[in-house]
Amino acid sequence: MAVSRTGEVSAGRPGRGRRVILWRHGQTSWNVERRFQGTTDVELTDTGIAQARRAARLLASLRPDAIVSSDLQRAANTAAELAALTGLDVTHDEGLRETYAGVWQGLTHDEIVERHGDEYAAWKLGEPVRRGGGELESEVAERAAPVVLRHADKLPDDGTLVVVSHGGTIRTTIGRLLGLEGRHWESLGGLSNCCWSVLGEGARGWRLLEHNAGTLPEPVLGDDD
Repeated sequence: MAVSRTGEVSAGRPGRGRRVILWRHGQTSWNVERRFQGTTDVELTDTGIAQARRAARLLASLRPDAIVSSDLQRAANTAAELAALTGLDVTHDEGLRETYAGVWQGLTHDEIVERHGDEYAAWKLGEPVRRGGGELESEVAERAAPVVLRHADKLPDDGTLVVVSHGGTIRTTIGRLLGLEGRHWESLGGLSNCCWSVLGEGARGWRLLEHNAGTLPEPVLGDDD
């Protein structure tokens, strides 16, 4: 039998009961244009700021213990909305940036399919592809997942970490933390702007408790659609 930091008894639950919320940034103009952002530092639109403020009110009610964010401004400014409500500091880490995609960055979805159709098709089939000459998905997971785990390890028992990042990075990180083979990561659908996924600590490791939560279903606009 374990006692949580709120004084509630959780009988028979092994582990420390930690929770990780992986929150995608708000809308950018490149999202609307279906233009691949990658590591390009694109700012939030007015809609994206409003999305971040709405989502922050919901996430603040979960009483997070810590916030860590990509240092790209679309993620950092999303994280700032939650920090303003909770009083928590935000730790920025470039390891949480979106996938670097070389010459794909700045191209629209249609332009990528037209100019790099074979590469795009291979990626969608789960093959290891350096999109645009950039990073492999496995390399993104290798830099991002340790950041999440490092900050999760600092949580108190039953603590909650909010990770503010990007659609592709979140998907690969979830896949890695769940122990899925890389070719199966595509089975995790993309996140809509300012939606999140929740991982909970179970007896055999991390479990996916929620995915693309936060709103009624919306189209996924971004690098991971």
